[in-house]
Amino acid sequence: MDQRTPSDLAYDAVAAARQAAVTAARRASEQDRDDGFPVEDVADLGRFGLLAAPIPTDAGGVGLGEEPGASDLAVVLRLVGYGSLALGRIYEGHVNALQLVARYGTPSQRARLFMDARDGHLFGVWNTDPPGDCLKLGDDHRLRGMKTFASGAGFVTRALVTVKGEPGAAPLMLVVPLEPGSRADLSGWRAHGMRASATGTVDLEDLAVTADGILGGWDDYHRQPVFSGGAWRFTAVQLGGVEAVFDAWRGHLAATGRGGDPHQLARLGEGAIAVAGARLWVERAARVVSEDDLAPERIVAFVNLARLAVEKAGLDVLQFAQRSVGLQGFLREHPLEQLSRDLATYLRQPAPDRALTTAAAEILAGTGMAGDLFDGRNER
Repeated sequence: MDQRTPSDLAYDAVAAARQAAVTAARRASEQDRDDGFPVEDVADLGRFGLLAAPIPTDAGGVGLGEEPGASDLAVVLRLVGYGSLALGRIYEGHVNALQLVARYGTPSQRARLFMDARDGHLFGVWNTDPPGDCLKLGDDHRLRGMKTFASGAGFVTRALVTVKGEPGAAPLMLVVPLEPGSRADLSGWRAHGMRASATGTVDLEDLAVTADGILGGWDDYHRQPVFSGGAWRFTAVQLGGVEAVFDAWRGHLAATGRGGDPHQLARLGEGAIAVAGARLWVERAARVVSEDDLAPERIVAFVNLARLAVEKAGLDVLQFAQRSVGLQGFLREHPLEQLSRDLATYLRQPAPDRALTTAAAEILAGTGMAGDLFDGRNER
């Protein structure tokens, strides 16, 4: 029987995330540079217990994400994203890595890697290869190649990476330890927003991999609905960014006394509808994935729709806010300026058209009433 300490039993991840969000928001502007990274904020995540919070209860953790409907995890990701989208992106990758370890790790891997999380190590998931190439594991058990678009490059110390026999082949997951500040090249990350996410290239050439570094089997990484269904987590972070933009816009109208204009009120009302709708999509997506009552294709379809619903809400809120605030919102001193850049950049997730059309094809193939398509009770 799990003998958790009283502090574990009393731990409130949502309260910890609110605290982390407040401090992250205060630091966000100073981190908004090409070589920026929320170092102090990540340290706060460790100090507030959030780096260890996703460790499962059967491994002695508090099991953030195991609660019904993953409701607390959805709120935590939203709050961290509200404080800083760059921090939210980093934390979502950390959560993703720990959930993959929990699902596919051996008992010894779980024990070792969960202890690393308790000790404050930052995890990340890096699966993007250079065009026409891929990271490989040689017969000498050494890596050959690199990863690109790796968020947290130079700061992630436990990287979950994928290797392949050749580009396009089934991947194998590895967890490799890295020294802070090593092997990372951020020179190509000159993005419009999310500048503090330290997204770059990581050279993993000649890094030795032990047998205990291999996680799961070939193509476990792509198993559905875990692979595509997990996208709900970044929609929760995005939702936090949407709410931060909304609040900056709302605060501007209140501070400038322009909120009485009926056109401003109409836009604000439309924005509020978009924000509330996005939150419902995120909460439902988290619940659909957590409950796992639907066929994998149906779960993936719902999460794909949620992805696009949150993207649309974010783009709508950006347009309303920028039109309402006007040119002031594009000045660097205005809180809306960085928030808008970060959100616009983070909303650009891969393959949105494919996500929409595959979801629509699954819906078209479905039978019964529209209201039953994503109701797990009808799958039993």
